[in-house]
Amino acid sequence: MVGLDFSKSIPSNTGRPPYSPQDLLKLYIYGYLNRIRSSRRLEMETKRNLEVIWLLKKLSPDHKTISRFRSDNSTALKGVFRDFVKLCLSLDLYGRELAAIDGSKFKAVNSTDRNFGIKELNERIKRLSIRIDEYIQQLNESDLADDGGQGSTSNDASQSHATADDIKQIIERLSTRKDTYEVYLEELAENGETQKSLTDPGARLMRGAKGFDVSYNVQVSVDSKHKLIAEFNVSNDGNDMKQLATMAISTSEILEAPSIAATANTGYNNPSEIAKCIEAGIIPQIAGSGGNICIPCDAHEAHEITSHKNGRSVYLKDRNIVICPMGNLLYPKHYKNVDKTARY
Repeated sequence: MVGLDFSKSIPSNTGRPPYSPQDLLKLYIYGYLNRIRSSRRLEMETKRNLEVIWLLKKLSPDHKTISRFRSDNSTALKGVFRDFVKLCLSLDLYGRELAAIDGSKFKAVNSTDRNFGIKELNERIKRLSIRIDEYIQQLNESDLADDGGQGSTSNDASQSHATADDIKQIIERLSTRKDTYEVYLEELAENGETQKSLTDPGARLMRGAKGFDVSYNVQVSVDSKHKLIAEFNVSNDGNDMKQLATMAISTSEILEAPSIAATANTGYNNPSEIAKCIEAGIIPQIAGSGGNICIPCDAHEAHEITSHKNGRSVYLKDRNIVICPMGNLLYPKHYKNVDKTARY
């Protein structure tokens, strides 16, 4: 547990000893296998479920301890997964020849009302500015009426002043909200982001099976031999266009298979990602219209992404050839503006 960098794996010399990360990891894995995600539910299971009572040797951590264990050891938990993959490798459970890559949208705890994009923030700031101007105009008219109504009764005057105070409070609230939205815009500009989620900062608004929702894009790579997961990654990209190379190269490294084939659906059909896979020695197999295999080549030098009359392609400069998104080799006669006398 020390090598995996779990927090509190080395107990302090003073104070009450904490729960061992080994015991909390057992509880975490038990909850994962039995689809128990709630920390409060897990705490309840430690008091009533005989399996968990036996597993933890009658220990019963509270829900806050369980929750903190998950949040404080996210990196270490991924290290546990990688160690498990290494164990499966030693048992020859991975074929290391073909891996299938796909993604799923997992809904975050962030509601759509607490997710803001740049366009929406600008629109809200504009609407708030208009409303603030309207209330300021009402306040000015109220002040002019007070100045001109010298013969009014004291009750009328007090009612007028009360209305003005209410308007001032409204203006103050609207101004505070406007300032908050402007701060959000500044943060987005500094971070180079396009969305801000208040409850779950890493989540983004993206299209899923049931429409748009604030979610995460979870990528998984599965080995073909026993259908075991080899690698996973959590992204906030709304689609899979930029996920192929990252997942394929990471899968190749963890399985120690430099020439593995990686297959994916048409959502991963991105020439630049295909080129990165080819340069890394990985054979990308991308589904699409007209074919589904991108054949490997021995050119791992710098390449250029270009376009030709048949669509997006990968141009391998040193060989003077083009690989189309479906993996077909296109020689100089199929495209223009290249040196047809080059040897390849």
